[in-house]
Amino acid sequence: MKSEHLLEEFNKQIKYELESAYLYFAMEAYFHAENFSGMAQWMRVQTQEELAHAAKFFDFLITSNSRVELAELSGPRKDWKSPLDVFKAVYKHEQFVTSRINELYQLAQSENDYPAVVLLQWFITEQVEEEANALKIVEDLERMGDSGHGLFLIDRELGTRIYMPPATAE
Repeated sequence: MKSEHLLEEFNKQIKYELESAYLYFAMEAYFHAENFSGMAQWMRVQTQEELAHAAKFFDFLITSNSRVELAELSGPRKDWKSPLDVFKAVYKHEQFVTSRINELYQLAQSENDYPAVVLLQWFITEQVEEEANALKIVEDLERMGDSGHGLFLIDRELGTRIYMPPATAE
């Protein structure tokens, strides 16, 4: 059983992971509306990853004989100015998630909850990848500027992304 504070924060993280999925679903809808099917595909995979992250926290609490308490989700933003605007929002959001994971890691360490520390180490590694991927796309879009040809190529490249479920064993 987790401490009350850590349990509360892990339940909060499930909410944040689900809100992340909801946000990326909204971004996918935006890209479909703007006829960027490759970017929409990238967001679909991102949505699936966030749902898997929420499930990882959920399953960890269940396995730890702790109570999962799902919270109401906030509605996501629905409109952006451009693909660059979307991916800047992705990068900023991933930085927020990284800060949350770091806070949870510090809390788990301070409470000597070693199983939680091990779980969170996986998320720390995951967040390094998430931020790097988002930043690369932002930089590519900035480099490309207003080039329609560049947008076409980036959209095509992002459309090749496929979902790979995380390993179930820690």
